[in-house]
Amino acid sequence: MESIRQYFKRTDKIYLLLCIFSSTMAVVALASWAAKQGNGFATDEITGAITGIGDYRRALVQAAAAGLGIVIALLLSCIDYRSLVKVWPVHVALTWGLVLPTLFIRNVAIGPLTIGFNAGDTDNYSWYKLGGFTFQPTELAKISFILTFAMHLNNVRSRINEPKELVKLLLHLAVPILIIHIQGDDGTAIIYAIIGCCMMFAAGLSWKYIIGAISAAAVAVAAAFAFFSDKIGKGYQWYRILAVIDPENSTGWAPNEATWKNIIYQQQRGEIAIGSGGIFGNGLFSGRYYSVPNAHNDFILSWLGNAIGFVGLCIVLGALLALVIKTFATGARSEDLLGSYICTGIGGALMAQIAVNVGMNLRVLPVIGVTLPFYSAGGSSVLMLYICVGLVLSVYMHNTKSLFG
Repeated sequence: MESIRQYFKRTDKIYLLLCIFSSTMAVVALASWAAKQGNGFATDEITGAITGIGDYRRALVQAAAAGLGIVIALLLSCIDYRSLVKVWPVHVALTWGLVLPTLFIRNVAIGPLTIGFNAGDTDNYSWYKLGGFTFQPTELAKISFILTFAMHLNNVRSRINEPKELVKLLLHLAVPILIIHIQGDDGTAIIYAIIGCCMMFAAGLSWKYIIGAISAAAVAVAAAFAFFSDKIGKGYQWYRILAVIDPENSTGWAPNEATWKNIIYQQQRGEIAIGSGGIFGNGLFSGRYYSVPNAHNDFILSWLGNAIGFVGLCIVLGALLALVIKTFATGARSEDLLGSYICTGIGGALMAQIAVNVGMNLRVLPVIGVTLPFYSAGGSSVLMLYICVGLVLSVYMHNTKSLFG
């Protein structure tokens, strides 16, 4: 008991409470979705007797993953993050060894295991499926990437603006992005890019490179829109971008009305659902609800907006924002740059996923399959998130410097 007391004396209790609050709200939201828009309990068609847990399974999986994740985070926080960086060959081989087969193997079943499983209706075959459990190895590889990129930045911290070192860093960043793009998961590839940019910025990347990169990106996007619009990405990706810019199809970007309605349907329903919640919402387990595709996953925010309203969303997003701020603050109080870079990478990942997902739900960004941390259904993603939480707590506990000291 004394060891437990000492642990909680040293750890960041507010950070843990914010995580627990977010996971609790996620389980409640998924349970309410199952009761009102999912299939709820599975029942016999003739007798109406309950035969299974139905879509309540998503809420139970989320709760179990959060419980296990908290235990993993607490255990991981006791390990010095520096030792995890030192064994980088182990986690790089393990994580990317799981990712690479999905580049070439698609929907191949080996007994109960399916390699290159397609978890949605796109051409993203980046998943493994074992029985009823699915796992996306790029989420685990994301953690390995943050650790190795932090180590790389720490090793070249005084030479980051030398062209030779900068090229090496960009290659380190470009390789995983290219691999994930080939898999067909461009949403995750964008998150990797944002993580890398945040970490390089924290490491002191010169503003001349930052301004140059932004200018080059702006020119590239303008040229793409002007001359290569029919060759950008996959057809539906290009349509999703245009649907945000021109939702009424006034420029005639959609080849027919059916394509236009299909592309805008999800975001249109999500926007209506959020607005219909008003100030205080329609209630989690009662009231009128608008059906939104994937309301348990990428569009969980639209379900929350409908159920708990503007005030409830402010509380949910406020807690997530506090987590992001505290992640960056933990990096700022780290006694070494390695811990700072790790926290910057994790904070950047959280910030990017929250911003992109909220933008998708509010129809200001195209739909690119990015989940809302803690809230979107998925046990494996919750476990990966709590590993990140454990790393942040490890940085917090193995440093003594005060943020303003």
